[in-house]
Parts: sequence; C-alpha cells; structure tokens
Amino acid sequence: MHLSPDDIIFWQYGFLKLNATIVYTWGLMFALAVGSTLVTRNLSTGLQRSRWQNLLEIGVTTINKQIGEVGLRQPDKYLGFLGTLFLFVATASLFTIIPGYEPPTGSLSTTAGLAICVFVAVPLFGIQESGLGEYLRAYLKPTVIMLPFNVISEISRTLALAVRLFGNMMSGTMILAILLTIMPFIFPIAMSALGLLTGMVQAYIFSILAAVYIAAATRARKLKSEPEQHIDA
Repeated sequence: MHLSPDDIIFWQYGFLKLNATIVYTWGLMFALAVGSTLVTRNLSTGLQRSRWQNLLEIGVTTINKQIGEVGLRQPDKYLGFLGTLFLFVATASLFTIIPGYEPPTGSLSTTAGLAICVFVAVPLFGIQESGLGEYLRAYLKPTVIMLPFNVISEISRTLALAVRLFGNMMSGTMILAILLTIMPFIFPIAMSALGLLTGMVQAYIFSILAAVYIAAATRARKLKSEPEQHIDA
C-alpha cells in the first residue's frame, strides 16, 4: 500500500509524469459527471416519482438545509459549488472499496487544488453579493491597520484547509498501512470501514468550512441591508 498516490507512476517521459493522483482524479470527475447525467436524465415534476428521485431530492434538501443553517440566505445559489466539493471528497473515499484504488485526496496537490477552489469562490460570491467596493472595504474593517492581517487570514485559512484535509486523509491511510504490516489478517476490513467513515466526515467538514467562509464573505451586504429594511418598515 502506498501512502500517497503520487508515488504510483503510470507513465513518465523526462520530467513529465502521469501518476495515480492525476489518473484517479480525472477518473473520479468522469464518474461523477456520468453519474449525475444518469441520475438526472429522467426526473419527473409530477406526483409520480421514482424511488431514486425521492432519494436524490432528500439528499439535495438535506444539503440545502445545512447550507442555510451555516448562515447563507439563498442556499440554492451555493448548492452547485458546495455540493460538488462534498461529493468529490466523499466519493473519493467511497471508491476505496475498489481494489488497487488510491483516493486522490491522499495527495497534497489534490487537497491544495480543492482549497484553491474555495479561495477563489469566496471573493467571487462575496463580490456578487455585496459588490466589489463593499467587499474590498471589508478588509479595512474595523480599521485600516487590519488590512494586512485580513489578507494573511485569507491565505492562511486556504493553507489550513489543504493541510487539514490532506493530514486527516493521509493519517488514516498511514494507520491502515501500519496495522496491515503488523497484523495483516485481522484489521483490513475494520480499518477500511473506518476509512470510509473518516472520508465521509472529512467531506462534510470541508464543505461546511467552505460554506462558513462564503457566509463570512457575504455577511457585509446582509448587515448593510438590515437598516434599510428597518427604515422602510
């Protein structure tokens, strides 16, 4: 067992490498794209609905509710991004039941890519919600002195997201590898089940943290609009 999919090289020519991280990441994205197409191709708007559609609607409703509880007023706007993050991390862990598969989230490059997606999405949603000027002024609050600290905060939490997800996924793989070396016939099934559970928990936490960061970025418009609504009343 490899501790990181980066160690598995399928093809190499000079400095160009095609490792398991790249192959499994693209394979996972292809599986998610095909799966979403198959699941949503026969959706019904009538009273008669299939069990699969009912299950799908329960999942979407649950994710929407979780996004709303974080503090985002229009969960549907963020469902596509946050739901995709959750499904990617969760499915990456779920596929570990396939022999020979290594989750791409076990590589720091993958977790860094996911964290960068959050890093880019936070200001985009913030600007969309409150406008460019209001969003940039939030970096100067409560005083101009806080500007460098707010910028450092944006960068540091992105690094924390990447390292946190990578560390938790890597630790589970490392523990499983050690136990398989010591007692290879007792722990594999139990540890694989624990790895699946850990992966689902990490998918949930990563998505919730992304939602919290987006909610913080869009909070400026909410605070600004509340006095206007009070005056109109």
